[in-house]
Amino acid sequence: MTLFFANCIDDRSNINTPKPKEPDPMKTDTQAEPVFLQTVSVALAQLKQRLQQDYEQAYPDLREIIHLVLDDEEANAWELSLFPHLLLPDLVQARLINLNLHPIETKHDDVFAPHGFNRIETGQPAFALCG
Repeated sequence: MTLFFANCIDDRSNINTPKPKEPDPMKTDTQAEPVFLQTVSVALAQLKQRLQQDYEQAYPDLREIIHLVLDDEEANAWELSLFPHLLLPDLVQARLINLNLHPIETKHDDVFAPHGFNRIETGQPAFALCG
């Protein structure tokens, strides 16, 4: 009789239950990645368009070459960084200098930090004493 009950007892002590996965602190949020890449892509496209306008105004006969240079350097910027919009203007300028074209002053140099952004007004004190 004891043999019958011993066969009917459900002993689950030998079954391994999967442990819940702990989040990896080094892993980035995968849902934010597409939004970030889309934002950077839009910013890069706008910058590329402005650079093309600036360079075509300076060199109107070289429209096709400027377009090719911008495309090539955009690809290089993406290979170098997740922030290609920060590299693109310098890469394009360096490439055009290699083509013996003079660098130009773009109208959009102050996009990230307007002129006088970190200038301190001389009439105002740099600190105040509390009484």
